[in-house]
Amino acid sequence: MSNKGQSQSFKEALQSIFATSVILLSVVVAVAIYLFVMGDPVNFEGGNPKGHPLSGNYLGMIYKGGPIVPLLITVILVLITFCIERWITLARAKGKGRLSTFVRNIQTLLKEDKIEEAIQICDKQRGSLANVLKAGLLRYRSLQSDSSLPNDQKVIAMQKELEEATALELPLLSKNLVILSTISSISVLIGLIGTVLGMIRAFSAMATSGAPDALALSTGISEALINTAFGISGSTIAIIAYNFFSTKIDAMTYKIDEAGFSLAQTFATTLKK
Repeated sequence: MSNKGQSQSFKEALQSIFATSVILLSVVVAVAIYLFVMGDPVNFEGGNPKGHPLSGNYLGMIYKGGPIVPLLITVILVLITFCIERWITLARAKGKGRLSTFVRNIQTLLKEDKIEEAIQICDKQRGSLANVLKAGLLRYRSLQSDSSLPNDQKVIAMQKELEEATALELPLLSKNLVILSTISSISVLIGLIGTVLGMIRAFSAMATSGAPDALALSTGISEALINTAFGISGSTIAIIAYNFFSTKIDAMTYKIDEAGFSLAQTFATTLKK
């Protein structure tokens, strides 16, 4: 396996470990928040979590959502964590300066046949686009001095190098987006499960003999409404985040393809001179 392939595999392994750790930690934190923050006796009348929450106490109200609430809190925590992670990753992938300025500088240096200076600019810029162009420039330099290949084969070799470098960068850009898309679906479903359980409790209270149990009835309705609100909120945020980051990735992918095509065309032009 090449060094590039090993580096890619190592990065993917680290991200998989990170994703698993985030999910497990979120479960622990969510359960702790539910039991010790929302379920704190000070949030309820008479200091009894089984009773009514104090008037205007939202922590106690959410606690009444039942055992589905920790799952929904877990989903929200995972969502927030991966939104931050994607933001940081895409910011690093963009590099240190403006991409349009960076590409123009590379094109200017290529016209002057200053390959080494262009490579140095890539090292300063960093990011996915810089990594792809650097790989192309290194291949550009080696092919210029290679007299064993015909010109058309050199162009093909340059295009292949750019495609391979791009293929290594793109998975890192879109990594963990599947988690956001999954949350956008399961958040509503989990909320609906809580809603159904809450309604079952409410109807059970109404079906009791004699006067309905007001406490059980209100608890069931609260459980239904709270879980619905939580589920819809998580899904809405996840959909917005997924579309936002997908748009960012598409724009960066376009810039990478455009810059790679420009580099390949410039290389083909220099061979004809």
